Formats: sequence, structure tokens, C-alpha cells
Amino acid sequence: MDQQKPPAKKRKLTDKNIPNAVLHSPEFSVDSQMYNDLLQMERKLDWTITRKRVEVQDAMGRPMTTTRTLRIFLSHTVSGQPWQQENGTSDVNVNVETGEGIPAFQFKIEGRLLELPNQRAKDRVPPRKFSTFVKQMIVELDRDPAQYPDSNTVEWLKTPQNHTPLDGFTVRRRGDAMTRARVVMYLDQQPELYKVHPELGSILGIKEETRAGVIQALWNYIKLQDLQDKVDRRLIRADAQLRGIFGAEAIQFQHIPERVNRYLMKSDPIVLHYTINPSMPPPEKPVAYDVEIKVDDTGLKSRMSHVVLNMVPESAKELTKIDDEISLHVQSLNNSHLKRTFLHSFSADPQAFIQTWLESQSRDLDSVLGSGPSEGATLRQDDLRRSEYFRLPWVEEAVAVQEGLRLAAKAGL
Repeated sequence: MDQQKPPAKKRKLTDKNIPNAVLHSPEFSVDSQMYNDLLQMERKLDWTITRKRVEVQDAMGRPMTTTRTLRIFLSHTVSGQPWQQENGTSDVNVNVETGEGIPAFQFKIEGRLLELPNQRAKDRVPPRKFSTFVKQMIVELDRDPAQYPDSNTVEWLKTPQNHTPLDGFTVRRRGDAMTRARVVMYLDQQPELYKVHPELGSILGIKEETRAGVIQALWNYIKLQDLQDKVDRRLIRADAQLRGIFGAEAIQFQHIPERVNRYLMKSDPIVLHYTINPSMPPPEKPVAYDVEIKVDDTGLKSRMSHVVLNMVPESAKELTKIDDEISLHVQSLNNSHLKRTFLHSFSADPQAFIQTWLESQSRDLDSVLGSGPSEGATLRQDDLRRSEYFRLPWVEEAVAVQEGLRLAAKAGL
């Protein structure tokens, strides 16, 4: 069986430029110029969109942070207290091994990230555990070590071994006396925030920032004060305020991060206070503290990724369709212009137009019918008898070509 041939692919018209005949025609000069202006604007817009898309892709490779609110809850529960035993809510028997019946309390530290108001459902991400926001935590219990030999200082440090996320921390200790607790918390922020030394912070107007943010602020100050050397742009001149920071009259640009690191200090921890009174029932509601923290802006990243990845195929498909339609209209315009020129020439002088047209058609027919083994068959005998025929522009070129072929054959080339 004969295999069916696949359908031939249609050739796409990609030329959107107006034909020169229409472009230079006085009748269409205004409209043609407007169309060319639109084409120029489209090129500029395409270039801008491409540049912005590259900028978005570059920004996605850098950390993007936003400020969110971390709500920390402090609470406690008690067990085996005298007031509980008197009310009959706990067994009076004491078990030293299990701790049952021994007065004790549990101090709880929990937290969660507050959701953004009016956030779309598709932009929401699974909530992070509280321990993922903490780099180090120290709980200090203000108790007499002679009466309570258990460790009154509890420290938790994030390490690769204890990377399991937790919703909170619980410290359990025995005792029935009022205890004041002090919680020292170092947040794990990415990128890490540093406290800027007042000597540099007063110049840049910042107190706490990332290392990259401090360097960027210093670079902005250098550009604002025009401190780059006019000849060697890698050399930074120090003004009266930066002279103490640089320690010299001028430094190389690559030495700026080294100078900045000298004025970066570990950020201050969050210190929370809480009072535990086992002699009375715990409060029904925990104590809450709100802390501002910088976290990765996943919502912005997802929207930027949507712009770069999802919108490109859709918009490209739509733009290709529109470009094809424009190309078809331009081709139709060109065909219409040829028809108009044809009919306009006919209406101006029908006799001369028909005579010229018939001569053109006759030459074309002779060329088609004369494409055989006999050379020179395309010349009509009537033309050969007319001397003006040999004064046409092509005759001189034909003679030169023929003479060249003759000389080449004679020379044996």
C-alpha cells in the first residue's frame, strides 16, 4: 500500500514591513509613518520585556526577604502541688522514680508565624516549626541552687544532630516556690543580621542590617558623595567621616568588605521574662510576645516564577498568532497595491498599457517555449530585422559576456 504523504507545512510569513512602493507613496505617507512608529515601539517594548525578564531571573537567584511577625507564647503547668492534693485532683502517694506526687512545674516556650492579612490561598505555604526560627536558646531559672540542685540553666543549640523541627520547648523542674524565668533567644535569620557599630551606623543611618545590606549602603554613600577617584575608578577616596573607618586616605574597592566586617557585631538576643507561681493555678491564657523577623519571601518568589515560567509560553503563543495575522495583512496590502498600480496604469493610457503588457507576455511566452536544446530560439525574426533592437541596454552586456566566453575558450580555460 502506498504510504500517505504527510501534509506539506505552510510557510509562515514573517515580514511585517510595508513594501517600499507603499512606504514612499505620497498618498500613504502619513499612515505608513504611523505604522513604522508602531513597529519601532514594538521593538523597544520587546527589548524592555526581555531585559526585565532577565532581571527577574537574576533576582530569583538572590535572597528575597520580607518582615513577618513571630508570636512567642510563654506558659506553664504544675503538678503534685499541695493545693492540687488538697482538692483531690492528684494522688497523695509519692513515687520518687516516676516523680508522681512530687511538686513540679513545666515551663513551655512555643511560637508560630502570623499569617499575612488578605493573603491568597494559592500563595500560602505550609507553616514552619518554631524551632526553625531559633538558632540558640537559653532558659535561666532564678532559684537557690542549694535547695534545688537540678540545673537552673538550660541551653538549646541548633546543630545538624537536632535538626528535627519542633513546635516548642518544655523545661520540667521540681519545686513549689515562685520562680522567675529569663529566656534568651537568638533568632536564625537568613541572611544573617548584624548589629552595626555606632561609628559606622551613624554615617549610613542603619543600626541592624545584613552584611550585603551594609556594603550596599556604604557604596550608595560613596556614589552620593562622589568619592571614586576620577582616574582610577577602583580607588575610593575617604572624606572626613570615612577616614576613621578606612584608616587611610584611600583604599581599593575590593577592600571595602574587609573594612565593613570590622564594624559588624552579633545582633542582640531577644530577652523575655516570665514568673512561675506553683502555689496557684496557672493562667488560662499564655503570655504572648510579638517579634519582627526577616524570613524568605516565598510568595514573591512564586509570583516571579509564575511570570518567568508560566506566562512566557502563553504570551509567546498569543504574540506569534498576532504576528502571523499582521504578516498576512501586510502581504494582502502588497497584493492590493500591485492590483491598484496595474489598474491605475490601465486607466491612465489603456492602449499603451495593453501594448506594453502584450509585449511583456509575448517575451515571457517565448522564454518558456524557447527553453529547449536550440539556443537563440527565443529571438523573434521581426526583432532581428530592426536595428533599434540591437541598441537595447542588454545588448552591450550580452556582447561582453559572449566575447569573454570566446576568449576563455581560445585560451583553453
